[in-house]
Amino acid sequence: MEGNDGDAADVVAPFAKRRNDFSRAFQYYLDRSTPHPMQRWLGTLAIAAIYVLRVYYAQGFYIVSYGLGIYILNLLIGFLSPKVDPELEVLDGASLPTKGSDEFKPFIRRLPEFKFWYAITKAFCVAFVMTFFSIFDVPVFWPILLCYWIVLFVLTMKRQIMHMMKYRYIPFSLGKQRYGKKKSDASSSGLARD
Repeated sequence: MEGNDGDAADVVAPFAKRRNDFSRAFQYYLDRSTPHPMQRWLGTLAIAAIYVLRVYYAQGFYIVSYGLGIYILNLLIGFLSPKVDPELEVLDGASLPTKGSDEFKPFIRRLPEFKFWYAITKAFCVAFVMTFFSIFDVPVFWPILLCYWIVLFVLTMKRQIMHMMKYRYIPFSLGKQRYGKKKSDASSSGLARD
């Protein structure tokens, strides 16, 4: 009986090793992509364009697209929301700073940008793979789904913007001052000689 278990372990071991090697290589390239947000989002945009072309040429899979849209909307809400909800802080007695003398609390997202990007990219890849299986091509009248998604998006964003206005937080760093690299004293004062 133990001989059979040993044979099964010998067969499974190479697959586990390959999976582990693939996982390490994937994590390595994922870690290397972290400081390059523009390139990551351009890659995701390319994947999204491929998905849209696939759906357009297949003339179907509207339910998959609708589910993808709802999932992305859910991720967007997490990306725009603060990690600690100000409504719950008010109940606990703590609140956001309202005066200059109050403690500064930086905006921390509930869903960080990298995880937001990674989840959206995975979602487009999964949806693309789903378009190759006819079981997911449910016949629906797609304009109704599109209208419903637009109404859902507008109502959700209105609620989120009202929440942002009520608690005075902005989830973007647009227009905020950025500081460049410091110049050395010798080069800035003109005293550097050959």
